[in-house]
Amino acid sequence: MVERLYSLPVAWMAVAIFAGTYAAAAGICWAVTRLAVDDRARAFKALSPGMLPPIGIIFGLLVAFVAAQVWSDFDRARVAVASEASALRGVVLLASNFPKDDEARLRALVARHIDAAVRQEWPAMAVQHASLTMPPAPLVEALQRTLALTPANDGQRIAQQEIADALQSALDARRQRIVISQSTVNGVKWTGLLLQALCALIAIALVHSDNRLTCSIALALFSTGIALSILLIASHNRPFTGDISIGPEILVQVMPEGVPPDTKP
Repeated sequence: MVERLYSLPVAWMAVAIFAGTYAAAAGICWAVTRLAVDDRARAFKALSPGMLPPIGIIFGLLVAFVAAQVWSDFDRARVAVASEASALRGVVLLASNFPKDDEARLRALVARHIDAAVRQEWPAMAVQHASLTMPPAPLVEALQRTLALTPANDGQRIAQQEIADALQSALDARRQRIVISQSTVNGVKWTGLLLQALCALIAIALVHSDNRLTCSIALALFSTGIALSILLIASHNRPFTGDISIGPEILVQVMPEGVPPDTKP
């Protein structure tokens, strides 16, 4: 159920989250107002409205705590993809310092890696199934071929070192994006956030239990804030899943021109 929620378009995710939150608020309002009779009504009204601000502040702090992880993971994923693309672009540009055959081999290997990332790794990262078990064969082969080159002059010697460094940077950036793709808000954090939201809704309902309309308005306003907070966190929770996600477009932009993705040197 949770996996399907993360994969929904943002509009449908919003519908599901807001509907669930409003339904919970309506249920609390109905239950509290039905129970607010005789001694229970006096007990409910004895609760001080001064307890509402601390409960709201605690909920806000929990939202900030969870959101901080989500924003950090999203930014780190974006940086990792950009770093990988930049490193691969450097390999393509520096390969022109070598003879045509060596340049073509390196460009074809970069193209194969990008094609594999787009076709295989991105769908796997979207469902958190990407793994570091198998190294990217094209990049490993490109690094081996680079180290096996025999530079003919100082320019090629410098280019060889730069290409090797760029390939290692690309490998490291790939590792980072795969590791980040496994990151998510765990069940304990979600449970704490939702329980605090539930406590806030119940407290609001108890304080306004003597007036059904006031209770409904107060719960509707606060539940809107709860739903919006959950939507923002859920839509950004997994950097490579859903509508608001980081795609491979920047990698595709550095695809060497004139090299078919499935070219094998």
